[in-house]
Amino acid sequence: MRPQNMLSASLLAAALALPLASAARANIVISIDKTTQQMAVAVDGTQQYEWPVSTGRSGYDTPNGTFKPNRMDADHFSQEWDNAPMPHTIFFDMHGHAIHGFFDVKHLGLPVSHGCVRLAPDHAATLFQLIKAEGMANTAVVVSGHTPAWQSPAVARRGAPVEETAAQPMQIAPDYGQQPPPYGQQYSRQPQPYYAQQPYYGQPQPYYAGQPAYPPQPPPPQYYVPRPYNPY
Repeated sequence: MRPQNMLSASLLAAALALPLASAARANIVISIDKTTQQMAVAVDGTQQYEWPVSTGRSGYDTPNGTFKPNRMDADHFSQEWDNAPMPHTIFFDMHGHAIHGFFDVKHLGLPVSHGCVRLAPDHAATLFQLIKAEGMANTAVVVSGHTPAWQSPAVARRGAPVEETAAQPMQIAPDYGQQPPPYGQQYSRQPQPYYAQQPYYGQPQPYYAGQPAYPPQPPPPQYYVPRPYNPY
């Protein structure tokens, strides 16, 4: 074979091998266990990550099954739940369920979401970049298990039984507790010192007794008018 023909064959083989090499990508399997509230991420059959998650609460259960990611949004906001931030969102079904970051990390490990799978923000960013590099077509999301029963502390406190306390008799007035005297004996009521010894009404009040008296007023003057003399 001529050298020119050998070069052309080598170039053709390299050109055919190039698409095959670029198409070779890793397979990602994201396993979500609702019973343990854990996520495991395997790449080509080898587990790479394991993180705590928060799946749907009672009434908002995260659906079980095997899904494929269909949309990704690095800076998503919920249109259903008060525009709540959902960083690094990975939608995996046609009903809006997704994997996304959530800033309330203290509740991770508990089923408290509205159906989505919540992750810590840094874990969600790592998973987002992994799927972006390997492709959504090579990623599978497997959800299994059941939602564990859980109540918030406030709900648990409201449902706790209230301890009953014995009702104590209430005394309305001190005289009601006195018993009447036996038959044949005269009932004598004790004098009440508060009203019997009040000096306010029994003594003269110095304020009015010590006021100075006004001097007597002189009588009005008498005016004499002379009348004409009349001898008859």
